[in-house]
Amino acid sequence: MSDAGRLKMSELAERSGVSAGTIKHYLREGLLGEGADIVRTSRNMAYYPADYVERIQLIKRLQEERFMPLRVIKDRILERAVEQREGERISAAAVHRRYDIPRNVLDRLAEIGVLTPTARGYDADDVKIIEAIARFRAGGYDERLGFTVFDTLRYRDALEPLVVEEVRTLLERLAGEVEVERAVEIIAAGAEPLRELIGAMHSKLLVAELRRQLVGR
Repeated sequence: MSDAGRLKMSELAERSGVSAGTIKHYLREGLLGEGADIVRTSRNMAYYPADYVERIQLIKRLQEERFMPLRVIKDRILERAVEQREGERISAAAVHRRYDIPRNVLDRLAEIGVLTPTARGYDADDVKIIEAIARFRAGGYDERLGFTVFDTLRYRDALEPLVVEEVRTLLERLAGEVEVERAVEIIAAGAEPLRELIGAMHSKLLVAELRRQLVGR
Protein backbone atom coordinates (compact mmCIF):
# COMPACT_ATOMS: atom_id res chain seq x y z
CA MET A 1 0.00 0.00 0.00
CA SER A 2 1.25 3.50 -0.86
CA ASP A 3 0.21 6.99 -1.93
CA ALA A 4 -1.20 8.27 1.36
CA GLY A 5 -2.87 5.02 2.39
CA ARG A 6 -4.55 4.25 -0.95
CA LEU A 7 -4.51 0.82 -2.56
CA LYS A 8 -3.41 -0.45 -5.94
CA MET A 9 -5.98 -2.46 -7.88
CA SER A 10 -4.29 -5.73 -6.95
CA GLU A 11 -4.38 -4.81 -3.25
CA LEU A 12 -8.00 -3.68 -3.55
CA ALA A 13 -8.94 -7.03 -5.09
CA GLU A 14 -7.04 -8.99 -2.44
CA ARG A 15 -8.56 -7.14 0.52
CA SER A 16 -12.10 -7.15 -0.79
CA GLY A 17 -12.02 -10.72 -2.08
CA VAL A 18 -13.43 -9.56 -5.42
CA SER A 19 -11.58 -9.89 -8.72
CA ALA A 20 -9.99 -6.87 -10.38
CA GLY A 21 -12.21 -7.43 -13.43
CA THR A 22 -15.35 -7.20 -11.31
CA ILE A 23 -14.09 -4.09 -9.51
CA LYS A 24 -13.38 -2.41 -12.85
CA HIS A 25 -16.92 -3.27 -13.89
CA TYR A 26 -18.23 -1.64 -10.70
CA LEU A 27 -16.18 1.45 -11.55
CA ARG A 28 -17.56 1.62 -15.08
CA GLU A 29 -21.10 1.32 -13.75
CA GLY A 30 -20.53 4.19 -11.32
CA LEU A 31 -21.02 2.01 -8.23
CA LEU A 32 -17.92 3.33 -6.47
CA GLY A 33 -18.73 7.01 -6.69
CA GLU A 34 -17.52 9.68 -9.09
CA GLY A 35 -13.88 8.69 -8.86
CA ALA A 36 -12.63 12.07 -7.62
CA ASP A 37 -10.65 10.33 -4.84
CA ILE A 38 -8.79 8.04 -7.24
CA VAL A 39 -5.18 9.09 -7.80
CA ARG A 40 -3.78 8.18 -11.23
CA THR A 41 -0.01 8.26 -11.49
CA SER A 42 0.15 7.05 -15.08
CA ARG A 43 -2.08 5.68 -17.83
CA ASN A 44 -2.02 2.19 -16.34
CA MET A 45 -1.48 2.89 -12.65
CA ALA A 46 -3.96 4.22 -10.11
CA TYR A 47 -4.44 4.21 -6.35
CA TYR A 48 -7.88 3.78 -4.80
CA PRO A 49 -9.30 4.88 -1.43
CA ALA A 50 -9.09 2.15 1.22
CA ASP A 51 -12.79 2.58 2.02
CA TYR A 52 -13.57 1.12 -1.42
CA VAL A 53 -12.94 -2.28 0.16
CA GLU A 54 -16.04 -2.05 2.35
CA ARG A 55 -18.17 -0.69 -0.48
CA ILE A 56 -17.09 -3.45 -2.88
CA GLN A 57 -17.85 -6.11 -0.29
CA LEU A 58 -21.27 -4.56 0.32
CA ILE A 59 -22.09 -4.57 -3.41
CA LYS A 60 -21.01 -8.20 -3.71
CA ARG A 61 -23.13 -9.23 -0.71
CA LEU A 62 -26.19 -7.46 -2.08
CA GLN A 63 -25.70 -9.28 -5.37
CA GLU A 64 -25.16 -12.74 -3.90
CA GLU A 65 -27.35 -12.71 -0.79
CA ARG A 66 -30.26 -10.51 -1.87
CA PHE A 67 -29.98 -11.08 -5.62
CA MET A 68 -30.14 -7.35 -6.24
CA PRO A 69 -29.23 -6.15 -9.76
CA LEU A 70 -26.47 -3.56 -10.08
CA ARG A 71 -28.93 -0.90 -11.22
CA VAL A 72 -30.86 -1.16 -7.95
CA ILE A 73 -27.67 -1.28 -5.91
CA LYS A 74 -26.42 1.86 -7.66
CA ASP A 75 -29.65 3.70 -6.88
CA ARG A 76 -29.33 2.75 -3.22
CA ILE A 77 -25.72 3.95 -3.10
CA LEU A 78 -26.55 7.22 -4.85
CA GLU A 79 -29.41 7.84 -2.44
CA ARG A 80 -27.03 7.36 0.47
CA ALA A 81 -24.53 9.76 -1.15
CA VAL A 82 -27.23 12.41 -1.49
CA GLU A 83 -28.18 11.92 2.15
CA GLN A 84 -24.56 12.34 3.17
CA ARG A 85 -24.33 15.48 1.04
CA GLU A 86 -27.45 16.85 2.70
CA GLY A 87 -25.94 16.03 6.07
CA GLU A 88 -22.99 18.28 5.24
CA ARG A 89 -25.21 21.35 5.01
CA ILE A 90 -24.76 24.11 7.56
CA SER A 91 -27.88 25.32 9.32
CA ALA A 92 -29.15 28.86 8.87
CA ALA A 93 -28.65 29.47 12.59
CA ALA A 94 -24.99 28.44 12.36
CA VAL A 95 -24.45 30.71 9.35
CA HIS A 96 -25.98 33.67 11.17
CA ARG A 97 -23.69 33.05 14.16
CA ARG A 98 -20.59 32.65 12.02
CA TYR A 99 -20.99 35.49 9.52
CA ASP A 100 -21.91 39.10 10.11
CA ILE A 101 -24.55 39.34 7.40
CA PRO A 102 -28.10 40.55 8.12
CA ARG A 103 -30.78 37.92 7.79
CA ASN A 104 -32.68 39.98 5.22
CA VAL A 105 -29.58 40.05 3.00
CA LEU A 106 -29.34 36.26 3.06
CA ASP A 107 -33.08 35.97 2.40
CA ARG A 108 -32.84 38.28 -0.60
CA LEU A 109 -29.85 36.35 -2.00
CA ALA A 110 -31.99 33.22 -1.82
CA GLU A 111 -34.92 34.98 -3.48
CA ILE A 112 -32.82 35.97 -6.50
CA GLY A 113 -31.30 32.48 -6.74
CA VAL A 114 -27.71 33.26 -5.80
CA LEU A 115 -28.07 31.05 -2.72
CA THR A 116 -30.09 27.83 -2.70
CA PRO A 117 -30.70 26.88 0.94
CA THR A 118 -33.04 24.06 1.95
CA ALA A 119 -34.74 23.33 5.23
CA ARG A 120 -31.47 21.66 6.27
CA GLY A 121 -29.42 24.79 5.61
CA TYR A 122 -26.74 25.89 3.16
CA ASP A 123 -24.46 23.66 1.07
CA ALA A 124 -20.69 24.12 0.75
CA ASP A 125 -20.87 26.44 -2.28
CA ASP A 126 -23.51 28.58 -0.58
CA VAL A 127 -21.23 28.95 2.42
CA LYS A 128 -18.32 30.03 0.22
CA ILE A 129 -20.53 32.68 -1.39
CA ILE A 130 -21.71 33.88 2.03
CA GLU A 131 -18.14 34.03 3.31
CA ALA A 132 -17.05 36.07 0.27
CA ILE A 133 -19.94 38.51 0.71
CA ALA A 134 -19.11 38.86 4.42
CA ARG A 135 -15.53 39.76 3.49
CA PHE A 136 -16.77 42.26 0.91
CA ARG A 137 -19.00 43.91 3.49
CA ALA A 138 -16.19 43.99 6.05
CA GLY A 139 -14.05 45.81 3.50
CA GLY A 140 -16.67 48.50 2.93
CA TYR A 141 -18.74 47.04 0.10
CA ASP A 142 -22.11 47.59 1.76
CA GLU A 143 -25.38 49.44 1.31
CA ARG A 144 -23.92 52.75 2.55
CA LEU A 145 -21.89 52.94 -0.68
CA GLY A 146 -24.71 51.63 -2.84
CA PHE A 147 -23.67 47.96 -2.95
CA THR A 148 -26.61 45.58 -2.67
CA VAL A 149 -27.33 41.90 -3.17
CA PHE A 150 -28.32 42.66 -6.75
CA ASP A 151 -24.66 43.32 -7.59
CA THR A 152 -24.12 39.56 -7.34
CA LEU A 153 -26.44 39.10 -10.33
CA ARG A 154 -23.90 40.84 -12.54
CA TYR A 155 -21.40 38.08 -11.84
CA ARG A 156 -23.95 35.30 -12.15
CA ASP A 157 -25.22 36.65 -15.47
CA ALA A 158 -21.64 36.90 -16.75
CA LEU A 159 -20.75 33.40 -15.57
CA GLU A 160 -23.81 31.54 -16.86
CA PRO A 161 -22.94 31.73 -20.60
CA LEU A 162 -19.32 30.95 -19.74
CA VAL A 163 -20.40 27.80 -17.87
CA VAL A 164 -22.67 26.72 -20.74
CA GLU A 165 -19.76 27.10 -23.18
CA GLU A 166 -17.39 25.35 -20.79
CA VAL A 167 -19.64 22.31 -20.41
CA ARG A 168 -20.22 22.14 -24.17
CA THR A 169 -16.46 22.23 -24.81
CA LEU A 170 -15.75 19.62 -22.14
CA LEU A 171 -18.36 17.25 -23.54
CA GLU A 172 -17.04 17.66 -27.06
CA ARG A 173 -13.43 17.04 -26.07
CA LEU A 174 -14.04 14.23 -23.60
CA ALA A 175 -16.83 12.33 -25.35
CA GLY A 176 -15.47 9.15 -26.86
CA GLU A 177 -11.93 9.99 -25.76
CA VAL A 178 -12.00 8.89 -22.12
CA GLU A 179 -14.23 6.74 -19.95
CA VAL A 180 -16.98 8.40 -17.94
CA GLU A 181 -15.16 7.86 -14.64
CA ARG A 182 -12.02 9.49 -16.00
CA ALA A 183 -14.00 12.42 -17.42
CA VAL A 184 -15.55 13.04 -14.01
CA GLU A 185 -12.10 12.90 -12.40
CA ILE A 186 -10.73 15.45 -14.87
CA ILE A 187 -13.62 17.84 -14.27
CA ALA A 188 -13.41 17.45 -10.48
CA ALA A 189 -9.64 17.98 -10.50
CA GLY A 190 -10.05 21.17 -12.51
CA ALA A 191 -12.66 22.82 -10.27
CA GLU A 192 -10.29 24.44 -7.79
CA PRO A 193 -7.62 25.51 -10.33
CA LEU A 194 -10.43 27.00 -12.43
CA ARG A 195 -11.58 29.12 -9.49
CA GLU A 196 -8.01 30.35 -9.03
CA LEU A 197 -7.62 31.03 -12.76
CA ILE A 198 -10.84 33.04 -12.97
CA GLY A 199 -9.95 34.95 -9.80
CA ALA A 200 -6.45 35.81 -10.99
CA MET A 201 -7.63 36.85 -14.47
CA HIS A 202 -10.44 38.96 -12.99
CA SER A 203 -7.99 40.70 -10.67
CA LYS A 204 -5.57 41.38 -13.50
CA LEU A 205 -8.29 42.76 -15.79
CA LEU A 206 -9.80 44.82 -12.96
CA VAL A 207 -6.52 46.58 -12.17
CA ALA A 208 -5.83 47.23 -15.86
CA GLU A 209 -9.32 48.69 -16.41
CA LEU A 210 -9.06 50.89 -13.32
CA ARG A 211 -5.77 52.31 -14.59
CA ARG A 212 -7.21 52.84 -18.07
CA GLN A 213 -10.23 54.74 -16.78
CA LEU A 214 -8.22 56.81 -14.30
CA VAL A 215 -5.72 57.83 -16.96
CA GLY A 216 -8.56 58.72 -19.32
CA ARG A 217 -10.08 61.19 -16.87
